[in-house]
Amino acid sequence: MSGLSPESVELFLQEASENLQYLREYSGILQESQTKLEDLEKLYIASHTLSGTSASYEFPLFSEVASKMAHIFHYAMNATLTPEMHGPLTEFISDAIAVLEFDLLQISSSGVETADDIASFKQRYAFAFPPPLASEPANEYAENDFGVGEPIPEIFPTHSFAGRLPEDAEVPGEVLEFFIPEAEEHLQSVTECLLALEANPNPDDVHRLFRAMHTVKGSAAQVGLHRLSAVAHRVEDLIGQLRDSALQPGAEIVDLCLESVDILKKFLHRQWASDAEMAGAVGPLLARIGELVPEEAVDEEAAVSQAGLATSSLHSEAAEPIAVSTRSAAAQALPQAKSVRISLERLDRMMNAVGELVINRTRMVGRLAELAKLVEVLTFSKGRLSGKISDFQEKHEFNRLSGSLVPGSHAPQMDTTRPKFPALPAMTSNDLLDFSELEMDRYDDFNILSRSLTEISADVTEVLTQLEGFMGRVDTDIDEFTKLAHHLQDEITAARMVPIGNLYTRLSRTVRDAAKATGKPVELSLEGAETELDNNIIQHISDPLIHLVRNAVAHGIEGADERRHSGKDEKAHVTVRAYHRGNHIFIEVEDDGRGIDYERVRQSVIQSGAMSPVAAAELADRELREFLFRPGFSTASSMTELAGRGVGLDVVRSNVHSLNGEIEVRSELGRGACFTVKVPLTLIISQALFVRCGTSVFALPLAVVEEIRRLRPDEIEDVGGRLLTRVRDVVTEIVRLDLQLALPQLEPLNGYFHMVIVKVAGKHVGVVVEEVLGKDEIVIKNLGDYLRRVKLFPGTTIAPDGSLILLIDLNRLVSADTADRHALPASSPAARVFAPGAEAVAAGSIPAEAVDPIENDRVVVVADDSISVRKFVGRMLEKAGYRAKLASDGLEASEIVAQSGCHLVITDLEMPRMNGYELMAHLRQNPATRGIPVLVVTSRAGAKHRDRALKEGASGFLTKPVQEDQLLSSVESLIGSDKPQARPAIAVRPRQN
Repeated sequence: MSGLSPESVELFLQEASENLQYLREYSGILQESQTKLEDLEKLYIASHTLSGTSASYEFPLFSEVASKMAHIFHYAMNATLTPEMHGPLTEFISDAIAVLEFDLLQISSSGVETADDIASFKQRYAFAFPPPLASEPANEYAENDFGVGEPIPEIFPTHSFAGRLPEDAEVPGEVLEFFIPEAEEHLQSVTECLLALEANPNPDDVHRLFRAMHTVKGSAAQVGLHRLSAVAHRVEDLIGQLRDSALQPGAEIVDLCLESVDILKKFLHRQWASDAEMAGAVGPLLARIGELVPEEAVDEEAAVSQAGLATSSLHSEAAEPIAVSTRSAAAQALPQAKSVRISLERLDRMMNAVGELVINRTRMVGRLAELAKLVEVLTFSKGRLSGKISDFQEKHEFNRLSGSLVPGSHAPQMDTTRPKFPALPAMTSNDLLDFSELEMDRYDDFNILSRSLTEISADVTEVLTQLEGFMGRVDTDIDEFTKLAHHLQDEITAARMVPIGNLYTRLSRTVRDAAKATGKPVELSLEGAETELDNNIIQHISDPLIHLVRNAVAHGIEGADERRHSGKDEKAHVTVRAYHRGNHIFIEVEDDGRGIDYERVRQSVIQSGAMSPVAAAELADRELREFLFRPGFSTASSMTELAGRGVGLDVVRSNVHSLNGEIEVRSELGRGACFTVKVPLTLIISQALFVRCGTSVFALPLAVVEEIRRLRPDEIEDVGGRLLTRVRDVVTEIVRLDLQLALPQLEPLNGYFHMVIVKVAGKHVGVVVEEVLGKDEIVIKNLGDYLRRVKLFPGTTIAPDGSLILLIDLNRLVSADTADRHALPASSPAARVFAPGAEAVAAGSIPAEAVDPIENDRVVVVADDSISVRKFVGRMLEKAGYRAKLASDGLEASEIVAQSGCHLVITDLEMPRMNGYELMAHLRQNPATRGIPVLVVTSRAGAKHRDRALKEGASGFLTKPVQEDQLLSSVESLIGSDKPQARPAIAVRPRQN
């Protein structure tokens, strides 16, 4: 190509790219039974043009492949392709287009064809490239390019693999935005095929595997990710050997390919911390691939044998009678592409717009209800008017003209309600005397006014009738508007839906890796792969499900010896099933392992110090299952990569609750366990139940509402600080919304409260409210960054009158917040009553003099707006024997000190509502709290902040991040370690007998 100008090459590249694009879009019609001759002719012209122009521009490899495609289309124009020929020929054309596109890219970048890829392509489709005669050179094009006998250059020399990878080009962000999802989809297909090959080798899976990897390689090179393309090229070579039956898909090759997929994903998302890390991972991988598939190795015998078989098959088919199908001569344009790629952000905006439609529909319904009330008032007023008019008519309508109206008496009354008409002839008394009172009525002003009011009443009645008809039509229009909004919501939701089977591939890989790590033979069954779920929910639910299946293998499944001893199959079974029910998706992870050993859980509870043996012995199975979801809790005897880290089911439940979902567990010892995850179809629009407490209206998720019932005040019992009642002879815990949210106290209505029974955290709880208003669809709006720490209210919705209605997180209302308020640390003095040896003390076996006196707790209030800092400092204090009370700001800390007192206050300086300086000033103003020492722990290390804190009365000043020994030393110096009573403590005194 040395004699060609850059302009000529650019012209060839543009023309060839257009023809290849045309072939990629329309070559699929080759499989259609009624393909038109004109369509085949257009495809033949495109491929023949490619072959001719590439040859004239001195690209012989490109020309040779293009000529084979032209031959196929030319053959199809004059002969009928049998169904057995469709698959191989269509696959040949697809791969030929892909290799030509890659070759075109190499020509554009370096001016040299990709001889390796085309040679590999010719080897795979040896039936289309008959072997050369003995007198001809073995590879004419290779000789022309590289010289006689000169081997094709290696892409990865044996002495350096990762070091010779090409550099990536600058890839625009908008290109990656579309490329990454496509590449992830193909890599997921690769993983699916590999897992299927390991279980049941199938040629179709091998072909699909090769095509997916080939597409990843070509697409990556096209966008500029050359390193990803180069590694994918070597993996493609390995898969090509599988395809040609030179290698068999065993566990070693599947492991190697799965490891390659992980490395390709790191290249795709650019997750390498450094080039050294990349080289350390990629180098050994390419070396192992090179051992199985040397780059220069070409199995000539296999190629010749495949070519002979394929050629004889092709000749035998050609020898059959050729039936030329008659085709219509009418020209018809080829079908255009019927799909377009839309980003999830745009779909989110469209769904938010639908949410606004729902809000407007609710507002319109509210306006219509207001109009209905006005119609009722107007109807009532019209009734009053009609009654008054009837009374008036009875008195004055039938008055007759009396004898006093004859001549000589006073003049008759004139009709003052009508305009005067002077042209009317006057009626004399003689004319009136010609008629009797029964023959002609006489009217005065009262009679005329009565008739006018009757007509006005009739007009008002007609207007009301029309208004009621108008309201009916508007109501019908709103119903149609609601149907349209629901249809639009369903369509957009369907566009966001993806089969959960896309997630199943990751689960299969997780189970395989976990089974391999633990040495347990496990078979995974996947059901309901076609169940569709919102893509956003799938992204959030993937990690919890992965942990559940990993947990099933690590904790639930027994070893092979234990399973044999129990009479079970050596190969364990883990089942993941998904199904749709109502507006929710249920996902179950079930295993046939040992199940939950409740006694082992009980012992773990005791060993962790959460409860004493006496209290733990009284725990029911449901309560023990709840411990599995506590942070840091684990039943594993040792820490491994899969278990024992104490980070697991608590994160699973937290993620599921963030999706407004639920997770439940059922288990039978020796039979297995089943975790059921329930999540909504979508997160933006959901059903809610509206309740009222006083003047405040709240929304409860309708999905967790079981029933609504009335409750008498005397049916509520206070047992140990917990409110309980009986619902169908079942003891049910009660939460009063007014008490939990510090609202005005509820008063029973007609002697009853309203109670909403909800199911949260695996149990039924009654929420007492003043009134249940009804249910409706709501659009959940975020509270914003300013209120992001208000966890009890995950969002809000807009009422018809424009006011905001807060959505309550029932899980936090019922369980988390209650636990935070009432939980006592294990170091509490009350814990000694249940400590080991307490039974002997209670029985009198140990003299009272031998029992050490129980000192009162030293209480420390920790005030910080960061929850992580509060809990971190609180745990350090509790571990050292102090009792910590946590406050989110200065105002809450001052309330805790006023109510229960303390020995020390640890405070930050910058907090909402009341900062550290204001808190110290508030404590100093009260004589009862003036003596409590204050330790400031802040990130403000300047002298100005330190001086101001000391001036306000701080006893100590530490800067973040604070070390544990430094903090405990400061606390001990302020309130002591041996005699906590030596320090002032408000309302915290040991009980005196």
